[in-house]
Amino acid sequence: MLPAETITNDAADLEASIRTVVADRLGLGVDDLRHEVSLVDDLAADSLDLVEIALAIEANLGIVLPRNFLDEVRTCGELIDATVRLAKLRRRVDRGDDQPVALRARLTPGGDARPWTIERVVLLTPYAAESLAEDALRAGAGTRLELRLARRASDGAVAKVLQQFSRLGERGIAVEIRRDGRRPNEDDAA
Repeated sequence: MLPAETITNDAADLEASIRTVVADRLGLGVDDLRHEVSLVDDLAADSLDLVEIALAIEANLGIVLPRNFLDEVRTCGELIDATVRLAKLRRRVDRGDDQPVALRARLTPGGDARPWTIERVVLLTPYAAESLAEDALRAGAGTRLELRLARRASDGAVAKVLQQFSRLGERGIAVEIRRDGRRPNEDDAA
């Protein structure tokens, strides 16, 4: 399997890789695989051949094909186009997952006679997440950890942050994760 970073952005290279996989599995030459050729009708691929093609594509390109993928493609061109779309989508998702999330964190301990808070604005690297979690655990049960992401943060970013701090709830720490509700430049309007 190729790592995601080694898969080229060039659709032509992806298409060539897919054509090679199909040709190898069906015992054909790459030149026989025109865009409009039906995999089942023209190339006599049976269901086992199609499963082997799908598995080889997954292994060679490092992607996971959806369960109903084979039901939706009929021609060589449809197979290539759908696979190229999935490979490009995977690269976009992979790149987004590697980027640290910017957030504002507010930690307020519960039950303390003299309330205090800690506020930080951080890029949520693994180290920063560990540091915030340790601070919350040191403050003890009843502590509240508010994490505010930028308004434009994706649902995936919110889910990633939620996953990183989910274990704190088991230790009596209330974790609130939300997008910042302020409009851009709202502070500058005053």
